[in-house]
Amino acid sequence: MLASEDPGAVLWDMDGTLVDSEKVWTISLADTARRLGGELSARAREDMVGSNMPRSLGIMFDDLGLPHEADRLAAAERWLTERTGELFAAGLEWRPGALDALRTVRAAGWPTALVTNTLRSLTEQALESIGREHFTVTVCGDEVPHGKPAPDPYLRAAELLGVAPQQCLAVEDSPTGAMSAERAGVAVLVVPCEVPVPAGPQRVHRASLAGLTAADVRAGYAQARSKRAA
Repeated sequence: MLASEDPGAVLWDMDGTLVDSEKVWTISLADTARRLGGELSARAREDMVGSNMPRSLGIMFDDLGLPHEADRLAAAERWLTERTGELFAAGLEWRPGALDALRTVRAAGWPTALVTNTLRSLTEQALESIGREHFTVTVCGDEVPHGKPAPDPYLRAAELLGVAPQQCLAVEDSPTGAMSAERAGVAVLVVPCEVPVPAGPQRVHRASLAGLTAADVRAGYAQARSKRAA
């Protein structure tokens, strides 16, 4: 039975939080930009961290000075998805401490969700590396009306788990993901990866998942809730 100070569920982001896949996306996004006839700028790539497919492609097309033509966007999405899938198939590297953190949370008895902006088809490939057994439910970017930074993915995960969003703790690495969780009313444990994540009213920061204990999870959840109430 969960104690009153425990989160009702722990909701995990994937890219950049559990696996070092942002580096994979950097390759596939750059390859897609070159296929479209240009080079993706560093600023545009940074803006895409944690984002969903439609928003990322919109940023790319703006960065390359291309009109948002539906057919060309759809073709770019298909090619980007296929290229990323090829890279995912080669295997994904864990972020430091991530696998042990997943096991720690499951051993503590907390329900869990994988909440990602990545498409279901690619997430299924990633789960072959990560392990489906770590998650009670999974929510992907193409399964909600709006992906992160909208609150929809986290609201859906809480709904599937039967837990109020305000009783959940999200683990995120990006400003986009942290904003999504906050907008859903979910407390956030921020573990930055590729880009800095600013402080927020429901956020607590941790340098790494390495050494994360159940007590750390409880403390992070309590701290985030106290900041929200302040």
